[in-house]
Amino acid sequence: MGGKPVHTYAKLPSVNKAAPKFTLTDVSMKDQTLDSYKGKFMILNIFPSVDTGVCSASVRHFNEDAANLPNTVVLCISKDLPFAQKRFCGAEGIKNVVMLSDFRSDFGKVYGVELTDSVMKGLLSRAVVVIDPSGKIVYEEQVADISQEPNYDAAIKAVKN
Repeated sequence: MGGKPVHTYAKLPSVNKAAPKFTLTDVSMKDQTLDSYKGKFMILNIFPSVDTGVCSASVRHFNEDAANLPNTVVLCISKDLPFAQKRFCGAEGIKNVVMLSDFRSDFGKVYGVELTDSVMKGLLSRAVVVIDPSGKIVYEEQVADISQEPNYDAAIKAVKN
């Protein structure tokens, strides 16, 4: 972060492995699981908080791309409360992604993205994981610096292959 090393709980799940199960909370306070989206490509857009510039940019970017991808859902995942996620989407006109909160689950540890040190300890790092319709991971990226946007084109390409 800003050129200084920070650490996550573990490494991202590996490509060609089954995606770990999760339960996250949507903006209606309902639980959503990996199985809720079974049979679709899933782009997990993981980030610290929708209230930062790079995080909100990634949501906007994937919101535009999601509209054009068949059989694909983009799950935007952070520790933000569902109320904040809903407010952000309403204010920004975001309609093509699903906002999910990790505020009461172990997703950050299961996927290895929870930050374990720095001022952002406890939040999620910036990462992208693409899961195919069979539940297998076909792409993963942990950004080199949390201030950088993910490689959108590589994530989209993983869905199109």
